[in-house]
Amino acid sequence: MLTQFHDLVLRPAAEAPERPALIYKDSGWTYGELRDRTGAVAAGLVRLGLRRGDRVAVYLDKSLETVAALFGTSAAGGVFVPVNPLLRARQVEHIVADSGSRVLVTSAERLGALQEGLRRCGELRHVVVLGDPVPGADPSPAADHDSYRVSAWVDVVGAGEPGSPTAVAGSPGIDVDLAAILYTSGSTGRPKGVVLSHRNLLVGAQSVSQYLGNTADDVILSALPLSFDAGLSQLTTAFAVGAQVVLMNYLLPGDVVRLCAKHKVTGLTCVPPLWIQIAAQRWPAEASAHLRYFANTGGRMPKTTLDQLRSIFPGAAPYLMYGLTEAFRSTYLDPAEIDRRPGSIGKAIPNAEILVLRPDGTECDPGEEGELVHRGALVALGYWNDAERTAARFRPVPDRVGGLTLPEPAVWSGDVVVRDEEGFLSFVGRNDEMIKTSGYRISPTEIEEIAYDSGLVADAVAIGVADAQLGQHIVLVVSPAAGAGAGAGEFASDDLVAHFKRSVPLYMVPRSVVVQATIPRSPNGKFDRTRIREELDR
Repeated sequence: MLTQFHDLVLRPAAEAPERPALIYKDSGWTYGELRDRTGAVAAGLVRLGLRRGDRVAVYLDKSLETVAALFGTSAAGGVFVPVNPLLRARQVEHIVADSGSRVLVTSAERLGALQEGLRRCGELRHVVVLGDPVPGADPSPAADHDSYRVSAWVDVVGAGEPGSPTAVAGSPGIDVDLAAILYTSGSTGRPKGVVLSHRNLLVGAQSVSQYLGNTADDVILSALPLSFDAGLSQLTTAFAVGAQVVLMNYLLPGDVVRLCAKHKVTGLTCVPPLWIQIAAQRWPAEASAHLRYFANTGGRMPKTTLDQLRSIFPGAAPYLMYGLTEAFRSTYLDPAEIDRRPGSIGKAIPNAEILVLRPDGTECDPGEEGELVHRGALVALGYWNDAERTAARFRPVPDRVGGLTLPEPAVWSGDVVVRDEEGFLSFVGRNDEMIKTSGYRISPTEIEEIAYDSGLVADAVAIGVADAQLGQHIVLVVSPAAGAGAGAGEFASDDLVAHFKRSVPLYMVPRSVVVQATIPRSPNGKFDRTRIREELDR
């Protein structure tokens, strides 16, 4: 029985220790080797004084050691906090301080930029560095409240010697204990920590691997950051079935093509902006032939991009997924339904119940818009250090069983959806992103879809801007498609507006089109709507 996050490594290692588990560049580990490295990390953390429930922040590019650090933290009884490697020092300082991390695992290069800020992280006691320690780094013992000791990875973990993979500090944990804190962007601009239990992660791995049909024969390309729930899922769903993961640090879309060809990748999950880039690449037969499925998460994929990908990967099943960090994954659309309902986010994943509720908690009728509410084993424990926000988002669902208010919390997503007569859901928009103009409520994704259909844009983001007469008017921020002009002076904005006028009612036509060479993205690869709005307000 799997009860702890690191059991995802221990079980396949016990069944088939020689099976390939991980590959990065020209190196790789079997499941037996990953088990041994996980145990070595756990033993090293315990020697540093890690106690059950202590947090370990991991601020590294993807590598074999990064994966060992995450699973080793779990095996030591700690809580891992993966930090997106694209974040800057101030953001990293916030995460380390807010999570109360006692240990930080990072690289020598990254520590140089972090040292001053880390002194303000009151709970931090140890920094474990891959590579040679930075000259001038504080090597002194953590005797004072604001000091930390810098140690080399090889000194803490050893030179790859096997260690106990069950070196839990204190009494053994249970499945509802804290396992991880994933930091995600919030409306205030400061990342908020979503607290996940071992149960959350294990059930999520089992559920997703079930509907994707993953087996030990799969080779999954890990293109998304491990700090992103969908990125971490590439590890958990693979390890749940004993499959192999190919790690990559995304730089160029051509690297995805190259790695798919080299490793005969069978599964690939990305967010829409990455899919748009990937679809524009030339895919030789050896790169696409082995792909069994491709999956989208983190926003609606433009239909034009979906059509391109289906042409590139004719033998692969497309999975359109919806999820949120607070519940990992909520719905997916069966590939058999793609042509019938390409705009749908599908139905609930295994072991989840998805409700569409009015503000008073009653269920919406088919065709009626309401808030998506997720209940079940995947619902996170709440927000770290934020009881008020936790109480607002994680609430029981009333009157579900004979008038009884169920005691377990559901997560109220803030996303507006609508369910049809057959139970399929369609995403309408975020409560805080909906554009309200001329008395109409408009989804930004609907505007963006029309822009993509024009063939004139590579990227598109629709924003509602305050308007004294209309409530809001629509501003469309775009980057030109190849051949459509590289900048504002070349791009034919009038042609795009004319396309809208041919396609939609006037109230849906953007008031203005802002052309940018590139559109800001968050570290997870999604469009950074907060930053885009701030730039428009300048």
